[in-house]
Amino acid sequence: MNASLAARRRRLIATIGGVLLAAAVAGSIAVIGQQSLASASTAVSSGPVTEADGLIRHEGDVSVFDDVPAVSNLDSDLLEAVRAAATAAEEDGVRMHVNSGWRSAAYQEQLRRDAVAQYGSEEEAARWVATPENSEHVSGDAIDLGGLPAQDWLARHGAQFGLCQIYANERWHFELRPAAVANGCPLMYDDPTTDPRTQR
Repeated sequence: MNASLAARRRRLIATIGGVLLAAAVAGSIAVIGQQSLASASTAVSSGPVTEADGLIRHEGDVSVFDDVPAVSNLDSDLLEAVRAAATAAEEDGVRMHVNSGWRSAAYQEQLRRDAVAQYGSEEEAARWVATPENSEHVSGDAIDLGGLPAQDWLARHGAQFGLCQIYANERWHFELRPAAVANGCPLMYDDPTTDPRTQR
């Protein structure tokens, strides 16, 4: 019986040792994974987002003619078209302002994380906010314009300037489509998840 008890004790110690070893390995993997994620996100997030990242603090404060990163870092052809449209809209009594333009990757990632928190899942957030790698804002190829009268004006006249609403769920989001001057704007995507560019 002593031999049987000793054998059970050895098996129990071996089992406990195995469990502890497995827990230690799993813990190490988790720590390494966290460190990898942290270092990967360091390239995107290096502190609080500021105007230098394209942040516009208050809606209506920034004109398409202002010299701020959200505007000045836009693609030059897009910016030229937006400024021409804003001038024409102003002649019609419609004031246009920039809600968002160019964004740094860090700012885009913050918006994406905020959207996940707001909408409850990556999938739902993707309907509203692209990843930094796929965002037309990060490349300077998209602008969000307001207010509502300006959005309505652009819906009617934007194609004359090559400016098109791209997503049916984002009436404020415009991109340059030069062919629209002659052919009108292309059909809109339902939302960013149906845009092939976001699947890159």
